[in-house]
Amino acid sequence: MDRSAAILDRLLRLHPREIDLSLERVERLMTALGNPERRMPPAIHVAGTNGKGSTTAFMRAMLEAAGRSVHVYTSPHLVRFHERVRIGAPGGGTLVDEDELVDALLDVERINDGAPITQFEITTAAAFRLFADHEADYALIEVGLGGRLDATNVVARPLAGVITSISMDHEKFLGERIEGIAAEKAGILKRGVPAVIAPQTDAVMGVLEDSAKRLRAPLFVANQDWRAHAEQGRLVYEDEDGLLDLPAPRLVGRHQFTNAGTAIAALRRAGIAPSAKEVEGGLQAVDWPARLQRITAGKLVALLPPGAELWLDGGHNPGAGSVIAEAMADLEDRVSRPLILVVGMLTTKDPVGFLRPFAGLAREAIMVPIPGHAGREPEELAEAARASGLRAEPAPDVATALRMIGARTLEAPPRILICGSLYLAGLVLEESGVLPR
Repeated sequence: MDRSAAILDRLLRLHPREIDLSLERVERLMTALGNPERRMPPAIHVAGTNGKGSTTAFMRAMLEAAGRSVHVYTSPHLVRFHERVRIGAPGGGTLVDEDELVDALLDVERINDGAPITQFEITTAAAFRLFADHEADYALIEVGLGGRLDATNVVARPLAGVITSISMDHEKFLGERIEGIAAEKAGILKRGVPAVIAPQTDAVMGVLEDSAKRLRAPLFVANQDWRAHAEQGRLVYEDEDGLLDLPAPRLVGRHQFTNAGTAIAALRRAGIAPSAKEVEGGLQAVDWPARLQRITAGKLVALLPPGAELWLDGGHNPGAGSVIAEAMADLEDRVSRPLILVVGMLTTKDPVGFLRPFAGLAREAIMVPIPGHAGREPEELAEAARASGLRAEPAPDVATALRMIGARTLEAPPRILICGSLYLAGLVLEESGVLPR
């Protein structure tokens, strides 16, 4: 076990609740640390339900293609906590190393002096201290949950606030109404700071417009002030500064055209505006694991029937289900194969909402547990899949599910998608030996 993992386990005991949204504890700690959030490089703050990680990855790739150094804070991680903290450096950043992470965590723990604080709050403080201690051109900060009371919202004056697609998720903490969830996400908007908004429903857009108006935050809205769409296999981006005709993003799926467009819009509104060549370089270099990632090596691939494809996505809410199913339908249009899902989901997620878009597209679904996490039982998930219009059965683990698929008599090698949870995705990456870097 990494030394940092033992420290993180200890920090988890400082506040018994897994999530307790508040800024009071983290503001107290930031003050005790000398306010590292004020000494970090200029930041772009990103909130949303789906797409915020991919949008952040696109921004990092474009900035690094432009020769800038970029700190990045994201969550959750897939395999190791270190994935959450990327330290910018000339020529491309690296994940924080073990010794430096341990030193930061121990120092922040010492200064916190046993006061109640959540693990996310204290690790956010450690990340911001690391960002303040290392020179970089910019920092990209992804919200953990919600926005208004998220620990990252101590960043008082970002270059821009970005809000990606908002849909239902984390209802236990953010409320049961989409308007309430939108209001929580809008909490990252700051007075006078440009707000870049990805495509939203009318109900969500109304909330965001009201929040921006109160704050006099200039809005830059998808399909009004900027547009991004696929045209003949390329990405076309357009705003008041002109049109960019670009190659398709390296990340798979129509939704990634939108995420890439949001990234371009955000950098332009933040006053950075990389050149067309730099944007193109970012689109081709971007990497964001477990988002429609093709797995081509490792122990799990060895279990596949000859010619089968194995895909992985950590999406887990109804909005994610829709865009993942759309991407799978696009792959089906290009090369037809039987689609079989392998699904694990946490007890807090909506399996029917996530799986419904796959009805009529997926041949069947095999449901698995998520070891070490509060996942739904496979039989319970299978019932939800049947309620979504899918044939389904349980399996004790992913490897068994793949063996079951291998025993099927199918008209063509299958396309297999493992999905439903970032935690499950992390386990698959670890077992496949494909570690995020």
